[in-house]
Amino acid sequence: MKRILITAKNSYIGRAFVEWTGNSYIIDTISCRTDAWKKLDLSKYDVIFHVAGIAHVSTDPDMEAEYYKVNRDLTIDLATKAKAEGVKQFIFTSSIIVYGDSSSGKRVIDIDTIPTPSNFYGDSKLKAEEGIRPLESDTFRVVIIRPPMIYGKGSKGNYPKLAKAAQKLPVFPDIDNKRSMLHIDNLCEFIRLMIDNEETGLFFPQNSEYVNTSSLVTTIVEVHGKSVKLTKIFNPIIRVMGIKVGIINKVFGNLIYEQSISEYKENYRVRNLKESIILTEK
Repeated sequence: MKRILITAKNSYIGRAFVEWTGNSYIIDTISCRTDAWKKLDLSKYDVIFHVAGIAHVSTDPDMEAEYYKVNRDLTIDLATKAKAEGVKQFIFTSSIIVYGDSSSGKRVIDIDTIPTPSNFYGDSKLKAEEGIRPLESDTFRVVIIRPPMIYGKGSKGNYPKLAKAAQKLPVFPDIDNKRSMLHIDNLCEFIRLMIDNEETGLFFPQNSEYVNTSSLVTTIVEVHGKSVKLTKIFNPIIRVMGIKVGIINKVFGNLIYEQSISEYKENYRVRNLKESIILTEK
């Protein structure tokens, strides 16, 4: 039975993965908030699943150094120690944010798209990737995952904010946009396959369906036995505001992975969109 160490003791992804896999592995979790992890013997682990990091986007310049310290330096130092102590696989959760922000126009990322981070959150993730890739070898497999927005019951970030607002608003903008998203169960199954198949490389998991924000809101309120009226009356204002206001762009902008780069030899998409919304909301 493989032994796995998950960084970030109370992380949403880490806790979900433990619950998803049950007794399939021997799993330990640690906090990386202090340097205590540097004294830990990693030689007993087959896999390090590194999810510790600063996940939210900040524009506060005073936070920049902290982002690089946690997202870049910690990742590289941990991976270097893991390789030196004989760990076989290192799985790092990066983000779609390395490609920059969403757009009011069509935004499709394919295998040839070059990362262009628009903030130090995205750049710190990209720099971490660049720092651990050279460590890859026949005996040290490095998996880098760039997921889109992750959501599920108990998740944080933009999804729960949108879901909460959706249940209170009588009307909602009818915008024709597309977003890639990833339900937590689909992510956990993908990670399980990475471990069991002893993978290495760069991966782009996402749901099998793209998400339209207006349709998503409609589905959310329907799960709660309510209804919302969609209207295009606000569309011109939203298009103008989206250029200048980040949160508007996040909600109504376009940002998708081309589906072919998210395919895998085994099915990890255990939840379709409707089912995932029901599980998340109830």
